[in-house]
Amino acid sequence: MNNSSISSASEYRPKEFSDMIGQDAIVKTLSNAIKNDNIPQALLFCGPRGVGKTSCARILAKTINNLEENFEYNIFELDAASNNSVDDIRKLNDQVRIPPQTGTHKVYIIDEVHMLSTAAFNAFLKTLEEPPKHVIFILATTEKHKIIPTILSRCQIFEFKRITPKDIQEYLEGIAKEQQVEFEEEALYLIGQKADGAMRD
Repeated sequence: MNNSSISSASEYRPKEFSDMIGQDAIVKTLSNAIKNDNIPQALLFCGPRGVGKTSCARILAKTINNLEENFEYNIFELDAASNNSVDDIRKLNDQVRIPPQTGTHKVYIIDEVHMLSTAAFNAFLKTLEEPPKHVIFILATTEKHKIIPTILSRCQIFEFKRITPKDIQEYLEGIAKEQQVEFEEEALYLIGQKADGAMRD
């Protein structure tokens, strides 16, 4: 590996839509939405852990703004597991009103959004109902059933599926060849099965 200080999951995290494994239908839909300038202002990425929800959100944010550098200034990530109070959401609501300094959109990725408190959901709903034109929200969750219906009704929902053992095997084969590591196909397929559909695992 190129950098021993970062995990392999981080090193091989998808950086472009073409890097996404096993989510072809979602990638095609999002790519078409960008091409046709028809991107929803609120998207919900749901599905099991480790299938590419956050990676896809980051790629979408970068692609929307057509930025190779400094695109991180347009991406704001909030982990709702540890920032789930109404005060956290009120701060976010104040922040979204400020237009982006570079690019065309500010993209807010809220991970594990089902962890928001009821009061936080209600505070967020006000912004979600009438978001500023320069803002796109991408909500990610492993537990869609815990999100209140009023939030769900305002999002375009994308269901991420588990990645097949065969897709995981082929991806690992590519990495092994790149790193000049010897492998047995059966062993990689077994890893793919044990990963239970999660590329990160």
